[in-house]
Amino acid sequence: MRIKTKLTLGVGLLFFLIVLLVGLGVRQVHKISNDTENILVANYNSLDYSRNMLKELEKIESEDKPFQRFDSFLKLQSQNITEIGEDEFTQNLTEDVAQYKKQASTALAVKIRNDINDIMKLNMDAIQRKSDIASKTAQSAILWISLTGAACFIIAFTLLINLPSNIANPIKNLTDSIRQIAAKNYHQRVHFEDHNEFGDLAKSFNTMAEKLQEYNDSNLAKLMMEKKRIETLINNMHDPVIGLDDKNIILFANEQALAISGLKATDVIGKSAKEVALSNDLIRSLLQHLVDNQTDRKPETLKIYADKKESYFEKQLVPIGIIPTGEKEKIHIGSFIILRNVTAYKTLDEAKTNFIATVSHEFKTPIASMKMSLQLLENEGIGKLNPEQKELVHSIYDDADRLLKTTGELLNITQVESGKSKMKIESCEIRPIIMQAVESTKNLAEQNTIKLELQIEDNLPEINVDKEKTAWVISNLISNAIRYSYENSSVRVEAKKNENKVSVRVIDNGLGISSQYKDKIFDKYFRVPGTDKEGTGLGLAISKEFIEAEGGTISVESELGSGSSFQITFIT
Repeated sequence: MRIKTKLTLGVGLLFFLIVLLVGLGVRQVHKISNDTENILVANYNSLDYSRNMLKELEKIESEDKPFQRFDSFLKLQSQNITEIGEDEFTQNLTEDVAQYKKQASTALAVKIRNDINDIMKLNMDAIQRKSDIASKTAQSAILWISLTGAACFIIAFTLLINLPSNIANPIKNLTDSIRQIAAKNYHQRVHFEDHNEFGDLAKSFNTMAEKLQEYNDSNLAKLMMEKKRIETLINNMHDPVIGLDDKNIILFANEQALAISGLKATDVIGKSAKEVALSNDLIRSLLQHLVDNQTDRKPETLKIYADKKESYFEKQLVPIGIIPTGEKEKIHIGSFIILRNVTAYKTLDEAKTNFIATVSHEFKTPIASMKMSLQLLENEGIGKLNPEQKELVHSIYDDADRLLKTTGELLNITQVESGKSKMKIESCEIRPIIMQAVESTKNLAEQNTIKLELQIEDNLPEINVDKEKTAWVISNLISNAIRYSYENSSVRVEAKKNENKVSVRVIDNGLGISSQYKDKIFDKYFRVPGTDKEGTGLGLAISKEFIEAEGGTISVESELGSGSSFQITFIT
């Protein structure tokens, strides 16, 4: 428990008991006062009236005085009836006095005295009874005030005994530990197990002691040796490397980085990255992420003149973060840029692209010839085919279609990779493009008993796209949705406006895609493992390249077993 909470609870409870004690005392005194007031006001007055009436009766008998004063006291007594039976005694007295006034006699005088004595005795008994009640009230007040006072004493005594030690002892231990640290005993630690302010103070103190010990244990010569070792390691790397601190000051640049940039170490080391970038184009392109404030950029390929030829380097930015001793949060202390020479891989990739382009182009002519021959075979003018032969012809025709489609996809991907893909961007409506794509996939949907549903908003704004390639992308998405859907299900195509964008979604209720593969399905030649559907793994990769070349985006939302939703977004 926190010390502040302990103090608040202890002092608060003590304050509450003191207030309770005061309130209880006031209440009990008030009760005693009421009981006393009942005795004085009611019964004492009756006694006083009765005594005065006895005196007046004696004067009436001895001096033959009138009943004027006696009657006044009797009237006051009649108005001060407070006890049970007192009214009856007073009424008897009044009647006896009335008879005495008519005919005075000693017997009536004695009877009047007896009536007055009865009233006095009744009030004396009441006084005794109320005195007993007041005594009990006083005893009860003494008891409750004593109990409450004892509780206050116990709490105050407990606070007096424990509170100073709870505060003073940790301070004393902390003071002794500080003296040890001042004497360079950095192994000293404070151990407070409580989860309070002193526990937090102990953690901070121990963190400080660990850092001082870490600093004290370090050796300058050892540090210099490690620095030399790291510098030698960096300089012997075959890839260019540039290191920056958290304020973007260049800490190091190995020999390969200096060679391709044409700079000297004195022109770079210790200088601000932005300052160096002003005088060197290569450094400016390498440090573009500083201008964009991006530290999580994906690797990108740069063309740089190195080794007396144009070379290709893959730039990778690696942020550096550490968790300081005794702390939990990671802090950013800098970053480094590494350029991997991928020229050899780029050359092989270009050779692969050229080979695929050549082979794909050469395939188109014989495939077209095969399809023409198949059409001639189907023509009954040159001879009839039996059912088995027709089935074989249809099978060869389907294989030729698949081969032609694969060849077209290979040609498309090679054009994209080589940068030879020509885009005819023009302003057009999205509805005709979607209808063209749906029409081209209608036969495939009928063959798989899939229902195509359209939800296209009216008055959609025009978009700037290549109509042919956009229709191909939407058609490819619909074809994929049909192939991966269950029979007798549906595929829905939606188009709607969202602010300054037009989005097209193709939604199916098929197999869906596992979350581990959603980031890979747009990669070239990738196919989800375990699927038995035919394909080259190029359709989505080509679609992504086409859409992004038009300034749009393509994304997917999917869960395994719940279908998929591919969305294309165009800026109007």
